Amino acid sequence: MEKIPMTRAGHAALEGELKVLKSEERPAIIKAIAEAREHGDLSENAEYHSAREKQSFIEGRIKEIEGILGLAEVIDPANLSGAVKFGATVTLVDEDTDEEKTWQIVGEHEANIEKGLLNIKSPIARALIGKDEGDSVEVRTPGGEKSYEILKIAYR
Repeated sequence: MEKIPMTRAGHAALEGELKVLKSEERPAIIKAIAEAREHGDLSENAEYHSAREKQSFIEGRIKEIEGILGLAEVIDPANLSGAVKFGATVTLVDEDTDEEKTWQIVGEHEANIEKGLLNIKSPIARALIGKDEGDSVEVRTPGGEKSYEILKIAYR
């Protein structure tokens, strides 16, 4: 199986979610199922069916997170430097609009574009890998071609 690159923060977030699912969500849903069973006929008991569906989701998510964590390769960006690579925080300027954007390149399971966490497999991240400050990058996005200039590369 292929290792999944992940930052320390992304790994900690998944471990936290797993802990909450196992220690809070799972016991709560087991209790809800038991209470729903006490209401009698299960074939027409919407509370029971809803609780079982939620239990299925929780168990599925637990298995998914355990699988991800089992394959995770934690990479500490603070130990890196140089050209853009996994974990880099990159400040870019759109050459058409002069709009500045800052993204950190992270693993796909921790990516969140609203928080500035860019999936390593995204077109922009793939175009940035290996480039240096001052380089111009052409990116083919679903919205068309974009040109960016790399202003700053930091590893935190």
